[in-house]
Amino acid sequence: METSSVLLAFALTLIAGLSTGIGSALSLLTKRTNTKFLSISLGFSAGVMIYVSFVEIFVQAKDSLVSELGETVGSWVTVGGFFFGMLLIGLIDKFVPSAENPHEIHTVEEMDGTSEHHKKNLMRMGILTALALGIHNFPEGLATFTSALKDPSLGIPITVAIALHNIPEGIAVAVPIFYATGDRKKAFRLSFLSGLSEPIGALIGYIFLFRFFNDIMFGLIFAAVAGIMVYISLDELLPSAREFGEHHQSMLGLVAGMVLMALSLLLL
Repeated sequence: METSSVLLAFALTLIAGLSTGIGSALSLLTKRTNTKFLSISLGFSAGVMIYVSFVEIFVQAKDSLVSELGETVGSWVTVGGFFFGMLLIGLIDKFVPSAENPHEIHTVEEMDGTSEHHKKNLMRMGILTALALGIHNFPEGLATFTSALKDPSLGIPITVAIALHNIPEGIAVAVPIFYATGDRKKAFRLSFLSGLSEPIGALIGYIFLFRFFNDIMFGLIFAAVAGIMVYISLDELLPSAREFGEHHQSMLGLVAGMVLMALSLLLL
């Protein structure tokens, strides 16, 4: 495995993870949340992830496993890996309380000081949200890294999709911490650093998994990655997109993401 490919995969994962800082900056430097932009962006991310998961990642996983295990066993293992990925991210969501879940909707307007609810225990909520974000983003980092390592032309659009959906997560960390402390720098720093779990996930995956990397391991990881990305899209991105904007805005982003992903796979 070439060093340049590994470094590129790490760089893309780092970009995706640290884009939480963009959300933090938006929440701290603007007066109002651009809900239309967030709605379309989240829909776009979902479109990219759903399309590439079913059309490219799942298919590559199946091809790899079938070539090693045979048609019947390989197909069953692929499906099992797909739903294992869904189960993994679903369990992570289940054990993170909703109040600290980074995918709960937060906006810049929450910092205006009018809501008594958001004045209570906000520092604790912000720290726990940052920790929860780290837990959520760990498998996303492995997904981004694996995709980029296998095929950089596939990893780049996935990086963009993950980065876009990390923007509102950055807001989710920065809003309560700033509201609790009044310290913009501290809120930005913690939000920015919470995205480091993605490259950490990639690093741990590389250390513990890729020494055993072969076609079977690749197929299992890719099948799980497809499941993780579909679950994130359906459970988090699309519902959040509708909360931020209108139904048609999120669908516009969804279709645009699928179209762009399809064109990139055909042309690159």
